[in-house]
Amino acid sequence: MRLFVAFDLPDIVRHGLADLTKKLKPLCKNARWARPEGMHVTLKFIGHVIDEADTRKLDMLRAALAAVCSDAPVEMHFRGVGFFPDAHRPRVLWCGVKASANLAKLAAGVQDALEPLGIPRDEHDFVPHLTLARFKLSPVEKFHSSREGFDELARSLAEMAQNDFGSVRESEFHLFESLLKPTGAEYKKIQTYSFVKESA
Repeated sequence: MRLFVAFDLPDIVRHGLADLTKKLKPLCKNARWARPEGMHVTLKFIGHVIDEADTRKLDMLRAALAAVCSDAPVEMHFRGVGFFPDAHRPRVLWCGVKASANLAKLAAGVQDALEPLGIPRDEHDFVPHLTLARFKLSPVEKFHSSREGFDELARSLAEMAQNDFGSVRESEFHLFESLLKPTGAEYKKIQTYSFVKESA
């Protein structure tokens, strides 16, 4: 099982991003575009750490995530688009996520919960984002076929750099399974967790 922990998106944000990618996709057809129905904000990519038959470890993982909590919901504002690492050698086209401070603490709490199960912590700092597309690079870091149409794509994005796609207040995250298929990854929601503590 290939697993990750993430927030789902509200319909208003998903529809806005779907409209955006619908406009941009024809400009750079060879990029790998994310399907709107699968877009999410990842808290922790776990990877392929559990076999289908290992129900005991899956149960332990689910129980560990159930213990993760926060004193308040997470607020996220989806605004702006850009390239990572930059527009000269882009690997990823992203939508920016401005979030309340407790999002980083929640992501750290997820890592704290999973580390005793042998799931390593991320080496890099947590930076919330939404992936809209990925670009292929050759081994010598030059554009591959996805370079076609990139200049026009970059010009269009410059005009959309501050587009607003909406806000959300989340009190639940989800454990997903990523199913790799010839048509692209599909995501199956395994369990939903409410992470906000109840008031006494």
